[in-house]
Amino acid sequence: MNPTAHIAFRVAAAFVVLGLGGALISALVGLVLSNAGPAASTSLSLCSKDGVVPAGGKDYLAQNNVWNAETPQCITVGDQSLRIESAAHDASPEGAPAATPSLLRGCHWQECTDVGGLPVQVSAMPRVTSDWVSRQVDTGVFNAAYVVWFHSGPVADGTPDGAEMVIWFRSRGGVKPGGVLLAREVPISDARWNVWLARDQGRVRVTYERVGEATAVKDLDISAFTGDSVERGLVSPDWYLIAVEAGFNLWRGGAGNAIENFSVSVDDQKPRRALGTSAPAPCFAALSVEETWTGGFRAVVEVTNVGDSPVQGWILDWTFPDGQHVEKTSVGQATQSGSAVRVVGSARDGVLEPGKSTTFDVVGTGVSPGVVSITCTPA
Repeated sequence: MNPTAHIAFRVAAAFVVLGLGGALISALVGLVLSNAGPAASTSLSLCSKDGVVPAGGKDYLAQNNVWNAETPQCITVGDQSLRIESAAHDASPEGAPAATPSLLRGCHWQECTDVGGLPVQVSAMPRVTSDWVSRQVDTGVFNAAYVVWFHSGPVADGTPDGAEMVIWFRSRGGVKPGGVLLAREVPISDARWNVWLARDQGRVRVTYERVGEATAVKDLDISAFTGDSVERGLVSPDWYLIAVEAGFNLWRGGAGNAIENFSVSVDDQKPRRALGTSAPAPCFAALSVEETWTGGFRAVVEVTNVGDSPVQGWILDWTFPDGQHVEKTSVGQATQSGSAVRVVGSARDGVLEPGKSTTFDVVGTGVSPGVVSITCTPA
């Protein structure tokens, strides 16, 4: 770790123990970094698997972040820029990536920048935007994405305990977001996004997968994505947005990918927006059509427990768009009134532990319903 960043972190950690507030901690960390003098504008090489260094001043950090492999990787870090020089990874695309080299503003685990403007509480969030210009190769297995971290308090002394929000722009090698598909082509920040939900290490992970590739964005409205996640019950208004990262998840290869510029802006002059009062939902469900024939279809519904306690039973409610009718389900009891459908599952259909999923078939009449929004409520 860079000595200046290391000192700043130790200052922050010490005052967390003393119980001081996030704003005071940010000010003290900024004082340590500013007294250390300006960062050099020249680039440097970073090859240690968990190495973290300033990326042009005290406002941004770069991390090599080889967290799921022992294979070597080296990056070159400049002023709000990063280039992957070498990466010898060969992880299976079916599992977690080998590494996530990235630039960040805010706090990633114990590593913090001079977090002017961050953290911000979700319930009173100003407009948070980001610019990102990247150069991406066409070989290997990787994706290019933002990761936005939420935590229950303004400072995360360790792993964030809120949500992980991924904004996915481009991928190679066939990798796709994990979890269940909640919605298709949702319009946010001048593009359309498919919305996925998963649970990872106790956290909710919501992924916005861009429809159509992009290697650069300007004024990406992170507060708008946050608002959508709040409306879906995935992010609590009581949580804090503590960090914004941009980089690459690498499974195989990855050398040549680069971030040419990255910045995050928190506009305190804009009116703060109320983002609702809903708490994170304890369960979610998604319907995927698997087969169609003349006058009918078969769909699979996946129910996932994204809460912290076992789900003994669940109630699913949805509305069919074009007069479809449920003939039978393989699990639970289905009722239908007009286009409104309710399926009730009980403990005898299987208790869902936190992070676990179950699936069942729905056979219906009519044309394929496509993506259907489902409300899941524990019974």
